[in-house]
Amino acid sequence: MTAVAVSALDVVHALDSATARRGLPGPAALIGDWADADAVIAPSIAVTAGVAPPDRPDEFWFGALGFPVRSGESPLPEVVGGLTDGVLRLVDGAWSWVSASGAARPGWVTDALAATTDRASWHADWAVPDRDRHLRAVQQCRDAIVAGEVYQACVCTQFSGLLHGRPLDFFADVVATTAPAKAAWLSGTWGAIASFSPESFLDRRGSRVTSSPIKGTLPASADPTLLAASTKDIAENVMIVDLVRNDLGRVARTGSVTVPDLLTVVGAPGVWHLVSSVAADLADDVGNTALLDATFPPASVTGTPKIRAQELLADWEERARGVYCGALGMAGPDGLLDLNVAIRTVAITPDGALTLGVGGGITIDSDPAAEWQECLDKAASIVAFG
Repeated sequence: MTAVAVSALDVVHALDSATARRGLPGPAALIGDWADADAVIAPSIAVTAGVAPPDRPDEFWFGALGFPVRSGESPLPEVVGGLTDGVLRLVDGAWSWVSASGAARPGWVTDALAATTDRASWHADWAVPDRDRHLRAVQQCRDAIVAGEVYQACVCTQFSGLLHGRPLDFFADVVATTAPAKAAWLSGTWGAIASFSPESFLDRRGSRVTSSPIKGTLPASADPTLLAASTKDIAENVMIVDLVRNDLGRVARTGSVTVPDLLTVVGAPGVWHLVSSVAADLADDVGNTALLDATFPPASVTGTPKIRAQELLADWEERARGVYCGALGMAGPDGLLDLNVAIRTVAITPDGALTLGVGGGITIDSDPAAEWQECLDKAASIVAFG
């Protein structure tokens, strides 16, 4: 069943209003390149703490996995998720309904596809993180590289802020302006997560899985050919590609891990990125649990070697990352798993407190001042709205 297209953001707002009137949990939304669609929306889903993606789901799971370093220190739960029978999919300008059980689309959901809603105004006040502390952390990473502790690590910091207005309106306005590749919206009594990520962590269909790590960044105002020629950025990307190959190789069929795309320059809100892709065929007995055990947290936001990098990051960074650098997305029947890397992602508490993590990969060639500027460039597409 299809319906005349309205924008995904309009549908999310209409569903949010409809669920509020009915006393139902609100919608969850994935907008951009998700599960072979331009948007996938759960019209009403109870997203609660502790609900991880099922190993082999027979319903649709929407949720988030937090970065597993200094867990428990974040204001939001480390893992949130929920299950639903039916979702709306937007493909080639038309909406369709997919139900795991074959149930018909509820009438109130159909009504929402034709409804019109107005977005309310909002305002965010942002505070810039401590520059000197981040410079010290970058230098600590460079010292660890010299000492042979790691080859590369992703060192991060956080903007903090306060939102005046509704989180959904904030999410919708940033998505409408920046059009991120892997935007995601989740909310519950615990707060909300607004993700504007450009990066795909795991894209699984049956036994086939692809990961597309981003490493290497320049501001959008720069010449993108400089990124393709950057020794530092190329080295950074290739090291992470090798780490992804290793991670997927732990659960892949022997000889099936390939690199179909290496070092492609791709535009994202406010920046240019170097993106590669690694693909693999999974063994028949590999469910979501084993795949995530082998690959999470994402390689591009940890370092090489991964375990030692995480241990060091716990000391170098001032605050727990929380959902930032974790993953958001969905799982479903027939081996569907689609997760972003939770970068350009804002955590929102029930009282409106905001956190936005930013960071970058550090190699021996990194310049601390340039790494600080990269953090500002990555945050600009979001904090500029404040």
